[in-house]
Amino acid sequence: MNLYKLRFLSLGGIVGVTKNMYVYELYKNVNAKTIPNKSAGSENYQLQDIVIVDCGIGFPQEKELGVDFVIPDIGYLEDKVDKIRAVLLTHGHEDHITALPYHYDKLGRPPIYASRLTAGFLTSKFKEFGQSVAIKQIEYRKDYRFGEISARFIHVTHSIPDATHILLKTPVGSIYHGADFKLDLMPPYGDPPDFYEIARAGEDKLLCLLSDSLGAEREGLALSEAVVGQTFEDEMRKTKGKFIMTTFSSNISRIRQCVEAAIKFNRKIVFMGRSMRENTTLAQGINYLPIPHSLFGKEQEIVRLPPNRVCLIVAGSQGQYNSALAKIAHNQNKSIKIKTGDKVLFSSDPIPGNENEVYALIEELALRGADVVYSDIQDQLHASGHGNREDLKYLIRLTKPKYLIPIGGTIRHQRQYQQIAQDLGYAKDKILLLQEGEAVVFTSDHAQTDVGVETDNIYVDAYGVGDVGNVILRDRKTLSFEGMVVAVVTIDKQGHLLSPARVITRGFVFEKAEPVLMAGALATIKHGLSGQSGIQMDITGLKRKLVAQLEDYFFKETGRRPLLMVEIIQV
Repeated sequence: MNLYKLRFLSLGGIVGVTKNMYVYELYKNVNAKTIPNKSAGSENYQLQDIVIVDCGIGFPQEKELGVDFVIPDIGYLEDKVDKIRAVLLTHGHEDHITALPYHYDKLGRPPIYASRLTAGFLTSKFKEFGQSVAIKQIEYRKDYRFGEISARFIHVTHSIPDATHILLKTPVGSIYHGADFKLDLMPPYGDPPDFYEIARAGEDKLLCLLSDSLGAEREGLALSEAVVGQTFEDEMRKTKGKFIMTTFSSNISRIRQCVEAAIKFNRKIVFMGRSMRENTTLAQGINYLPIPHSLFGKEQEIVRLPPNRVCLIVAGSQGQYNSALAKIAHNQNKSIKIKTGDKVLFSSDPIPGNENEVYALIEELALRGADVVYSDIQDQLHASGHGNREDLKYLIRLTKPKYLIPIGGTIRHQRQYQQIAQDLGYAKDKILLLQEGEAVVFTSDHAQTDVGVETDNIYVDAYGVGDVGNVILRDRKTLSFEGMVVAVVTIDKQGHLLSPARVITRGFVFEKAEPVLMAGALATIKHGLSGQSGIQMDITGLKRKLVAQLEDYFFKETGRRPLLMVEIIQV
C-alpha cells in the first residue's frame, strides 16, 4: 500500500482561461479513520499539507449583467485552513492574483510567495482593501519547504516580467506546474527562460506536467515580445499627432517598449487610468520602467504641448465602460480631444466576449478622426504571451513527464493539446483532461480521477461579493431585453378593489400610448381578484397568481415577457 497520495484539483482556470486557482493536497496513510468523505481514495489517508497555486479573477460574460468580475469558490477549503501551508503565485496578471485579497482571511492568512513584480502588484491590491500583507519574495534555484511538499520557482517568459513555473516535490513524486508561458529567447526585459532548470526538472522522473494550453491551436513558435517594440517605433515615426497606445495595465513589458519608442522620438509620456498609473508607478519604483524625468508628463499638460510631442499610454483596451480610453473616445476628457492626425494603437487582442465593446470603441475613435490601428488590420501589434504548439512541445520534451494535464485554456485547447501530446508518443490515457472542480489522485506510479468538488462562480459587483446570484442575473437580463411592469393593487379586507389598479411600465411599452393593452391588463387583474375571500387571505399566493396571469397576458399580446412585480396594499 502507498504511504502517500497527492490530490490535485482546480477551483478555476483549468477550462475557463481566467480565474486560475489550483490546489495540491498531500495525504498520508496513518491507518486511522480521519477523512469523513473518503477523499483521496481511502479513509486511512489523513490530510497533511495543502499548497495553493494562484488565486485570480475571471471576467464576466455578456449575460452576467452588472458583474465586475468573478472569483473562485473556496468553500471546499474553508474547513481545511489549518492545513494550508502557502499560496504560491506564478505571475502578476489579474487572473492569477487579484482574487486573493477577497479570500485571504478565509484561507487562514497563509504565507504568500511571489516574484518581485508580482509581489508589488499584489501588495497594491491589498492596499485597495486597506490591508497590509507580508509577501515573501522568491529566489530562483532555491527550494522552499511547506510541510512535506517543497517548491522550486523556475524563471520563464510571458507577456509580463517575473513570470515563473513551479516544480513541486512531494513524497509521491514531482509535479511541474507550467502556468502561462512562451519560450521567448529575446524578451524586451529580463532573461530568457531558464532552460537549465526546466531540463533539470525533467531529469527528476517527473510524475506530471501541468501546462498552459491556450496557444495549442497555433502552429510554430510564439512571436517574441521584441517584435512589438519595432512596431511601436514604426507607427510612432509616421504619426504627426498624439500617439495613444492601449494595453493591459499589468503588461509592463509592452508598456516599457512603448516608453522606449517615445523616448527615442522625444515625446512626453503620460499614463492614464487608475490601474495604469498604479502599476507603472510601482514598476518605476523597482526600476522595471525607467523614464527620464524630463519626458514624464501629466494629463493637464497635454493641452500645452504640440501633438507630435505627446505619447499617451492608456487603460481600457478591452472597451471597458468608463475607462480612460472610453472617456477619450466619447469626448469626456477635458484635457484630451481626439483630432485628425492622432493615432490610437490597440496592443492587445479582445478577450473572448469583449469583441463588441472593443469594436464599438474603435468605431467611436475613428469617427472623431483618429487613425486606429488594431490587430485585424495590422500584424505584430500584439505578441501572445502564450506559447504556440512548438513551445508546448519543447516543454514536454524537456520535462519528460509520465502524465500531462493541460490548464489555462478552454475545452477546445485541451483537445488540441491532447493531440500534440499524442503526436509526441503519449498514450491517450496519460493525458488527463479535467473540468473545474474535478480531481486527480497521484501515487508514485499511477494517476486516477477522484471524487471532485462542486464549485460555483462568486460574482463581485460594485456593491458586494457573492450577493449576485443566478436569480439576480436572470432579472437583470430580463430588464435589459424585455423591460419591467409594476402593478399596484389596493384592496379591502374582503379582497375587493378599492380603486382601479395602477400599471406602470419601464422599457416595455409607454402605457399612455397603449390604452387597449393597459385596459386588458387591468381586466386581467380584476379577473384574478374575483373569488378571493377576506378570511385568511393568502397575499403572497395572490401576488404569484396575478404575476402568472399578467405574464401570460402580455406574452400573448406582445410576444414579450417583461419583469413583473405586483404590489398588493390591503387596507
